[in-house]
Amino acid sequence: MAEKADVVETVKQGYAFEGAALELGALLVDGEPNPEAAVRIPLGMMNRHGLVAGATGTGKTKTLQLMAEQLSAAGVAVFAADIKGDLSGVSQPGEGNDKLLARTKSIGQDWTATGFPTEFYALGGQGAGIPIRATITSFGPVLLSKVLGLNDVQESSLGLIFHYADKAGLTLLDLKDLRAVITHLTSDEGKDDLKELGGLSAATAGVILRSLIGFADQGAEAFFGEPEFDTADLLQQRDGKGVISLLELPNLQDRPALFSTFLMWLLADLFHDLPEVGDVDKPKLVFFFDEAHLLFNDASKAFLDSIAQTVRLIRSKGVGVFFVTQTPKDVPDDVLAQLGSRVQHQLRAHTPNDAKALKATVSTFPSSSYDLGEVLTQLGIGEAIVTVMNEKGAPTPVAWTRLRAPQSLMAPASAEQLTATVQASANNAKYSQPLDRESAYELLAAKVQAGAAQAEAEKQQQEQAKQEEPRPRAQKQEKSMVEQVVGSSAFKQFARSAGREIVRGLFGAARRR
Repeated sequence: MAEKADVVETVKQGYAFEGAALELGALLVDGEPNPEAAVRIPLGMMNRHGLVAGATGTGKTKTLQLMAEQLSAAGVAVFAADIKGDLSGVSQPGEGNDKLLARTKSIGQDWTATGFPTEFYALGGQGAGIPIRATITSFGPVLLSKVLGLNDVQESSLGLIFHYADKAGLTLLDLKDLRAVITHLTSDEGKDDLKELGGLSAATAGVILRSLIGFADQGAEAFFGEPEFDTADLLQQRDGKGVISLLELPNLQDRPALFSTFLMWLLADLFHDLPEVGDVDKPKLVFFFDEAHLLFNDASKAFLDSIAQTVRLIRSKGVGVFFVTQTPKDVPDDVLAQLGSRVQHQLRAHTPNDAKALKATVSTFPSSSYDLGEVLTQLGIGEAIVTVMNEKGAPTPVAWTRLRAPQSLMAPASAEQLTATVQASANNAKYSQPLDRESAYELLAAKVQAGAAQAEAEKQQQEQAKQEEPRPRAQKQEKSMVEQVVGSSAFKQFARSAGREIVRGLFGAARRR
């Protein structure tokens, strides 16, 4: 390794930015921190995306918390999935002690206990947070196929079902709406509706319906419906600080595909709604995508291509995305190539697969004076190898860094504190009560009832005609029956929206606003 003075000077110059920056920590040389060689990320480069990686228990969550605090202080909104509930403490001031203050002093950090404005959310209300829901229509066929584990043929058929529902004005709000449309299209009456589009095989429909049943059994019924979450609510400020939105993910191991795909829906929705802003002094929102490998596992090439496109284009909307996972190899190359900042915590090499992951990780860093294959296994908790994109878009020198300590509570907030925050939120009143307005299920049920009523009226008319001559009064009764059907609110909504297909963008998600 180069001489200590040379390393310190290289890092000082490499991380000397003119604009605002997030302070990550101080350079370590021979185990000693050098506060004069601060390691930082330019605030204006946070929408160029990044990666926080490392083995379990090496400090990734604390790094995420540290970055979220400084973004909030700079007026930038933050979204993060709170996998283990550890991040909820960001809403409360931290607790200092001698050990903590000795550490912060050694790296030149002026530590002050500080809490930050926070909103707590939970998918479908399964948790203590404010419920986040999406409609089936806006979620779209591609993301839903990923969640259900459908193959290419089944995904194509699901896309056809959405296409039919869009054109027919059959709004898909929840799972029962989707099941109703599939059942209709495989019925004697509904089969003709898809003939010109190729039809829907009973076998494929059966697979999708069975998948939906299993999906519902996992508790997914609560995730889909209204009121649908407006992603604009993630872009809030309070007293000049960006609001940190935390999504609670209970029982992640039971529904990993749903959670990761739901996060992708949030990103796709933001992409559809936000205007182009180009390069900005600071992003509007930074989105931390924890347990990122769950999104990419068993994903089709088309799905991965859509992710890469979203990550590439959402930068111009003022949104930065940081993937949080164990190793860079968890992220596809097309996505990894777009991540300008890297904070790599310790990796372990206990198995052949670990050794392979270590070698792959080393290859993703710029050349440096470090033997990264050795250093990455020696990092202590709260230490990381860092390289970021400087203000000119070039990579900074690789730096062995002792990271700063978060100023908020480095433990979960109490249940009482969390409940009080949720109850005081304006968004709680907006989203807490589920709605079940008229949609595909009710429209199709009304259509069936109207058909049955008309058939019964015709039957009665035929029986009456056998007994006596038709009277004008009978014709008037028949007209009255038809008027009842046509005049119903369900029929009117069906007729109004039929033929107006929903415009869909990335992942087949509906462009709603």
